[in-house]
Amino acid sequence: MSPYFSHPLRGLAAGIALLFASSLAQAESTHGIAMYGDPALPPDFVSLPYANPEAPKGGKVVFGNTGGFNSLNPFVQKGTTPWQLRFWTHESLMGRSWDEPFTLYGLLAESVETAPDRSWVEFTLRDEARFSDGTPVTVDDVIWSFQTLGTEGHLRYRGLWSKIDSIDQTGPRSVRINFNEADRELALIVGLRPILQKAQWEGKDFADAQLHDVPVGSGPYVVEDYEAGRYVNLRRNPDYWGADVPFRRGTMNFDDIRIEFYGDATVLFEAFKAGELSAVREFNADKWDTQYSFPAVQRGDVIKTEIPHGKPSGMTGLVMNTRKAPFDDWRVREALMLAFNFEFINDTITGGAQSRISSYFSGSDLAMQPGPATGRVADLLAPYSADLIPGTLEGYAPPEGDGSARNRANLRKAAKLLAEAGWTIQDGVLRNAAGEPFQITVLLQQGDGEMQTAVEIYTRALERLGIQVTTERVDNAQYTGRVSELDFDMTPFRRALSLSPGNEQRLYWGSESTDAPGTRNLMGVASPAVDGMIDAMLASESREDFVAATRALDRVLTAGRYVIPIWSFDVGRIAHVSALKYPETLPIYGDGPQYMPEVWWYAD
Repeated sequence: MSPYFSHPLRGLAAGIALLFASSLAQAESTHGIAMYGDPALPPDFVSLPYANPEAPKGGKVVFGNTGGFNSLNPFVQKGTTPWQLRFWTHESLMGRSWDEPFTLYGLLAESVETAPDRSWVEFTLRDEARFSDGTPVTVDDVIWSFQTLGTEGHLRYRGLWSKIDSIDQTGPRSVRINFNEADRELALIVGLRPILQKAQWEGKDFADAQLHDVPVGSGPYVVEDYEAGRYVNLRRNPDYWGADVPFRRGTMNFDDIRIEFYGDATVLFEAFKAGELSAVREFNADKWDTQYSFPAVQRGDVIKTEIPHGKPSGMTGLVMNTRKAPFDDWRVREALMLAFNFEFINDTITGGAQSRISSYFSGSDLAMQPGPATGRVADLLAPYSADLIPGTLEGYAPPEGDGSARNRANLRKAAKLLAEAGWTIQDGVLRNAAGEPFQITVLLQQGDGEMQTAVEIYTRALERLGIQVTTERVDNAQYTGRVSELDFDMTPFRRALSLSPGNEQRLYWGSESTDAPGTRNLMGVASPAVDGMIDAMLASESREDFVAATRALDRVLTAGRYVIPIWSFDVGRIAHVSALKYPETLPIYGDGPQYMPEVWWYAD
């Protein structure tokens, strides 16, 4: 990798070479960039299609988080931060439209230029771009941010740095990033990296930032005050530089945003019913139908809004740590899935109103197709056929029960698989050939009532198989630490996926990060087939090849039986005070945090 600061002679030579390469490539600066094809919006677009450019500014809203926080720096590994901060207080060179699979438009940068093979990308900063303290956003800030986040930042930012060959200033307001290999998505990924203020951190240890070291950003909001673990108040910057940038028109409309912290979801919901919060998201369809008839709803002071979406289901459920025996045996994982009585659990918790996730990309055209692999998908998987888990090529779906409480047929199948894997009942306890008992510890976060109920039902089924189950409920800080250190057998898992999966897939299930502390590959996947399908996705030059590679990846992950899937969230449910309004046009990604509260407004 080239150093962050280049030698003057090297820089001159590189500059000449880059100019020559640019003229040959005949690249052109544009207002946006899409993963495939052209951006949907023209250069003179007024606002995002799902934003109201005439939305009024003003009002105060209060949202609730569970758990606590001990840091206000979301860009480092240390500490627990309010997840909203990196979206509301900081900005990137470009911003993502949530009405297209993966398209970016200018934000801090007024234009973007790439090589035809996307081996490099160049951004030109807006002259008017400013940090919240009024100082300009410079190329030096951009270069420093990439280097610092890539070497000292949160793990989510570090992988990109290894793919950057050099980063150089090419003009008063322009910066070019050269990659060490061509990758269509990298130009978009760097466009979304947060830009921080270099001057703030001179003489300070960025990775060891203290609570009072609130990072200076260029975003619409600044942290006004806070009390550790209890609340954070954000104020819309009256001098915000980007109010008239097309990407920002009609967004970030509230004057004040407060984030209150509660011990668990039950206390948070009671606070909302009491009028202490402005809005909540509800993920349980049965609770939505049965527990949202409190007086404020009956009076019309609180509105129930449903927002449809077209994104993949992602994966939600209980993840198994395959780094440990016996979870490293697919037969054991299948047996544990058979024992999970989804139909009965779903009926108990959601009233049966939510369908089960069938694969990682279910609900979209990226999902694996039923039955045997065919065509391009089969061709992609063929080189790995000898090592693929049964069901990958033939077709696989999560087991179905009969809906009864006992789930006897599936338990018999589970016992047979466990016996094949060397686990048999001895004195009423499931043991291996060495006499060691089959024991599982399920790690739960305090306040996760739904998953606790699911695990309680699941535990009774596992005990009928002779498996000993221990449930550990820990607070937010302990849970974060335990998961970061991979100290669990099974634990709740949620991984949201987009219509344009890319390099983040390496973080989720790539073998490079399998055993790294803080990895997002919680299940411990280390599969050449998974790595190969991710490579094929990233190398795709056509939409058709990309879809085939993603469907192949979906097959390998689903048939791997790494996660026991539960119910999908096919519609967004937001309960909110009646004064909160939103545009009629809805984005294809639905009600994510970049939709609510980003394009909502307060109408008193």
